[in-house]
Amino acid sequence: MSHANAALTPRARLRLAKLVVDQGWPVARAAERYDVSWPTAKRWAERYRLAGEAGMHDRSSRPASQPRKTPQPLVRKIVHLRWKHRLGPVAIADRLDMASSTVHAVLTRCRLNRLSHIDRITGEPIRRYEHPTPGALLHVDVKKLGNIPDGGGWRYLGRAEGSKNRNTTVGKPRSKHYNPKIGTAFVHTVIDDHSRVAYAEIHDDETATTAIGVLRRAVTWFHDRGVTTQRVLSDNGSCYRSHAWRDACTDLGITAKRTRPYRPQTNGKIERFHRTMAQGWAFKRMYSSESARRKALPAWIHEYNHHRPHTATGKRPPISRLTNLPGQYT
Repeated sequence: MSHANAALTPRARLRLAKLVVDQGWPVARAAERYDVSWPTAKRWAERYRLAGEAGMHDRSSRPASQPRKTPQPLVRKIVHLRWKHRLGPVAIADRLDMASSTVHAVLTRCRLNRLSHIDRITGEPIRRYEHPTPGALLHVDVKKLGNIPDGGGWRYLGRAEGSKNRNTTVGKPRSKHYNPKIGTAFVHTVIDDHSRVAYAEIHDDETATTAIGVLRRAVTWFHDRGVTTQRVLSDNGSCYRSHAWRDACTDLGITAKRTRPYRPQTNGKIERFHRTMAQGWAFKRMYSSESARRKALPAWIHEYNHHRPHTATGKRPPISRLTNLPGQYT
C-alpha cells in the first residue's frame, strides 16, 4: 500500500520495471537507483512482464483461498437471527453452537453489529432515501407542545413551582378537576427532503384549515427561494386525510402522499427534525411564558437553515443546497 513516505509509488514502480525489462538494467542496479531492496525491484519487474502497466497498482492482501471462512449458509442463519429476533452475538452463538467472536465478526462484516443499523420494528436494514432536487418532496407534520405558564414551567422550576405558576396563570379555563387548562401549541413544520431546509409556524390547533394555510405559505416561501414543490408527504392525521387537504394540493399542483399506517419511519426526516427542534429551541432554555418561547422560534429556524451544520448535507447548513437563491451571485 503506497503512502506519503513510500519509496515506490505506482508511477515510480513503472519506471523501475521499465529499466529492468525494457532497458535491460540489472535488478540490483535498478534497486539501488530507487533505494529499495533487490527482491522488491524484482517483484515489480515480474509484475510488469506479466500484466504490464496495470500490474503496478496495489493488490488486495486477501488470500486466494480461505478454507476456515464461515460458510455462507451459516452466515445467512446468523443474519436471520439478528434481523428477526434482534439477538446479540452471545445468544446467536449459543443457538448455533459457535464462538461469539465469530458471530460478531460476521455481523460486523454484514454491517449488522449495531441494532441501530436495522429497523426496530421489522428487523430489516434501514432503507434511506433522498430525492435528487429541492422541492421534489416536502415532509409535513405537527409537533405538539404543552404551553408554558406565566413564570415558567416545571421542567426548569420543578413540579411544585411549575404547578404554582400554572394555577396563577390568569385567563385560562379550568378542567373538571379544577386544574387550569394551559393549552397546547401545535407547531406545523415543513421540511424539504433534498436540502433539509425547514419552515415552521405555531398555531393553537391542527385542523385542516390551519394545515392548508401553512402549506400554502410554505409553498410560497420555498418558491421565493427558487424551489418548485412537486409532492408533499404527510402521516395519516385527520387534517391530512380531509378532502379539503386533497383539493388544496390539487389547486397548488402538488401530489399528496401519505405514509403507511403505523410507519412513522417513512416520514423520519421530519420526525428527526422535531427532536432537533425540541432540543435546540423548545426545551433549550427556560422561558418565562409561552409567548416568549414562540417569539424565539423564527430566530432558531434561521439558525437551523443558514448556520447550523447538518450531517445529511455534508456538515454544511441546509440552505447551501439551494443554488437558486435570489441575489446569490451578486
